[in-house]
Amino acid sequence: MLPVVTAPEMQRADKAAIEQLHIAENRLMELAGRECLRVIKETLERDSFAGCSFLVVCGKGNNGGDGFVLARHLLNLEASVDLVLLYPESVLQGVNREGFAILEAYRTHQDNLRIFTSLDEALPFLEESRYTVLIDAMTGTGLRLGKPGMALASPLADGIKLINTLHEETDAITIALDIPSGLEASTGFAANPTIEADVTVTMAFLKRGFYLNDGPDCCGELHVADISIPRFLVEPSSCLLVDQEFAAEQLILRETRSAKHTNGKVLIIAGSQTEQSSMVGAAILCAKAALNSGAGYVCISLPISLANTIHLAVPEVVVIGRDVASIAEKARWADVILIGCGLGRDQNSINLVRELLECADINEKKLILDADALYALSSIGRTDALPRCKEVLLTPHYGEFSRLCNIPIEDIAADPIEAAQQFVREYGVTVLLKGNPTVIAAKNEPVLLNTSGTEALATAGSGDVLSGMIAALAAKGADLFYAAAAAAWFHGRAGDLASDVASLVSSGMVVDTIQQAIEEIFKKEEAIPAKTF
Repeated sequence: MLPVVTAPEMQRADKAAIEQLHIAENRLMELAGRECLRVIKETLERDSFAGCSFLVVCGKGNNGGDGFVLARHLLNLEASVDLVLLYPESVLQGVNREGFAILEAYRTHQDNLRIFTSLDEALPFLEESRYTVLIDAMTGTGLRLGKPGMALASPLADGIKLINTLHEETDAITIALDIPSGLEASTGFAANPTIEADVTVTMAFLKRGFYLNDGPDCCGELHVADISIPRFLVEPSSCLLVDQEFAAEQLILRETRSAKHTNGKVLIIAGSQTEQSSMVGAAILCAKAALNSGAGYVCISLPISLANTIHLAVPEVVVIGRDVASIAEKARWADVILIGCGLGRDQNSINLVRELLECADINEKKLILDADALYALSSIGRTDALPRCKEVLLTPHYGEFSRLCNIPIEDIAADPIEAAQQFVREYGVTVLLKGNPTVIAAKNEPVLLNTSGTEALATAGSGDVLSGMIAALAAKGADLFYAAAAAAWFHGRAGDLASDVASLVSSGMVVDTIQQAIEEIFKKEEAIPAKTF
């Protein structure tokens, strides 16, 4: 998994690379320029830039220095380059001044380079030009905003507006070096204005701001540039991005001679029916998801009047009633217990959750609380209930989490990583906070971010599917923290696959594509014969 760093973490790593590892600053800058060149080649699908025109807008710091290096490499591949300095040449220092001096020397030998030392000087020429690519090399990760949406001053604001206007009015591609100018690297809050990039080439490590608040809308396609800053300079990592390889590692395959009871036993306490409504669908979805994710044995506790409905939809499951004695007996048998999907929010349901969490046969197991169990938890008091649980995972969305921790939804959305971490520190539980990104936090562990999936998963029942998947992976042996993160990745990928065949995705379709998502991570499909996972 790749580290996802804050701006201060990146600055410390950059400084350590220079001071402790003796990697010269100009060497880092040279590598940054070459890596950006590589991404541009891949983006344009060409090795020569003859006939291509680039506009490179540079600030006064090292981000501008990266732009100088990139401009030189573009010239070496026969590109036409217009370079605009936002600030006077006199403010350039150190390696940035050296990089600019090299370009000035280039200008005496090549007529495909124009250098403008201010926007005012450049504008009459830029209005007559057509560009293939617009390069943002203005601010980098050093920008700090006093508040979201803060107005930027000139000439930075003018440089950002120039690139955004050209991007809107022409077919030129915008590529940001390190981070879109105007975007705060740690929080993802955007200034006014902020670059709207098609591609962002970030140096050394991913930044948290790419995934929070305005970041996803500003960054476009992300690429990490290897500039020889070693990973150990940011370890232990405070935050990691969940990927396919990690998800695959949590998938425990079945042994050839295994039996159903050795491949994960899941007890699901879900579903409800009243005279006014039925939520048996939630129980069906999470049970199907658990089975499709490889659980060997699934038992559902629900009102016994719904047994026939369940058997018709999921004939593989065992059904028991809602009396606590029967649930406790099955709890002793289960590897994982999932409570909450469609359970209901009436007082009887709240009392049931309270009684279950007080039962030693239940609270000693791997325990997943979702949906209506979270509502009940906020009613009965997390301080009373959670300390009894030996190993528990909560899977709230922002609204449920707001109710649990008494924090406004807007504050959670502004910094879901810190909100999840604060709750974990206070209660010692594991939290999967659903959103974009999904945040998985546990005590003494790095925060894990999952970004797989699309808005297609914003559909009723999607959370029930995810909970069933987590239960299956955990029952088969994965730690709850890792099972949650891996299931989130598979869930997102299954949603992608479902959306490939329909414009509107139902949770039932996601259930049906889970096996395909799991099979996809192996190079050969025959590596996982049907139902071996």
